[in-house]
Amino acid sequence: MPVPAVPPQARAPSFSAAEFRQGLSMFATGVTIVTARRADGQLIGLTANSFNSVSLNPPLVLWSLAQAASSMAALSAGSHYAINILASDQKALAERFAKRGADRWSGVAWHEGVAGAPLLDGAAAVFECFNRSRYEEGDHVIFVGEVEHCAHRPGASPLLFHGGRFYTEHPL
Repeated sequence: MPVPAVPPQARAPSFSAAEFRQGLSMFATGVTIVTARRADGQLIGLTANSFNSVSLNPPLVLWSLAQAASSMAALSAGSHYAINILASDQKALAERFAKRGADRWSGVAWHEGVAGAPLLDGAAAVFECFNRSRYEEGDHVIFVGEVEHCAHRPGASPLLFHGGRFYTEHPL
């Protein structure tokens, strides 16, 4: 079979950005807050639901961030960050860390992780990551973290996001 001279390319989308976003919202996800420190020690954190496991050996996870995010420079340059998987009783934290211009850290209970990233008290699970690699795709950057330490809270109910609303699990 002859090899095509020009590699195939994707067709232009046949849907609007709003339709795409609505379709994506039908995929139920967990909710995380990614936390780190700037070079000057200032705490940073943001709500993200674009989290996934990549590999068990080595232990790798990924998440993505909009290229236009105000925290992009600090997260790209930093050596470590933490991914805090939220429990069902942490909805208010998810909303707070998703707002622009809010004082995200005021009154938040946290402790310092092994490499200095802030870890949120009460999270269902925490992954402390070395900032291994980044890939620019579209209007986002995909961060791959090598997990150096992890912990979880047995029995914690997860905070879920689906169709623009928060939920928790209900066993079938």
